[in-house]
Amino acid sequence: MATQLPVPLELDLPEGWTSAPPDEVDAPGAAFVALHLPSSDGFTANITVSGSMRTGDNVLEETAEESLERLTSATAGTAEMRQRQVLGSDDAPGLMQLVDLTTTIDNQPLKLIQFQVYLLLRDVSDPEKQVVVEVMLTCKESQFDTVLPDFQTFVSNIRPA
Repeated sequence: MATQLPVPLELDLPEGWTSAPPDEVDAPGAAFVALHLPSSDGFTANITVSGSMRTGDNVLEETAEESLERLTSATAGTAEMRQRQVLGSDDAPGLMQLVDLTTTIDNQPLKLIQFQVYLLLRDVSDPEKQVVVEVMLTCKESQFDTVLPDFQTFVSNIRPA
């Protein structure tokens, strides 16, 4: 079942991307899904957005680690972190990680890349209230250079509604 984001966000899709109901594209934990149909080549590049209320000091790193664990169990394959980097500033912190995935589609192994961005939003009136927004680009390596600029634009335009 699709989830709701804990805070309303404004999301602007780049040209060539189409939103899709999460439940209809097998993304039950997502609140928002976008598909890049022009790049479809045995796998449709996609962006998913989800989020959760979090407490603590290292919520970005904790969320990123939990995501790796979920990927490993959900894909019945492998999920290996290639790169992790801190983003943003003290006022608007973020974290990105690049993950290599191997999954099975139609009984065939498929290697994918997932570019994960975690954004921390704090309630200005109550800094203990924190939301981590998870934005994921999943694609084949052959699609990566085509869809990465759109993903970067998408992430840079996310803002509270």
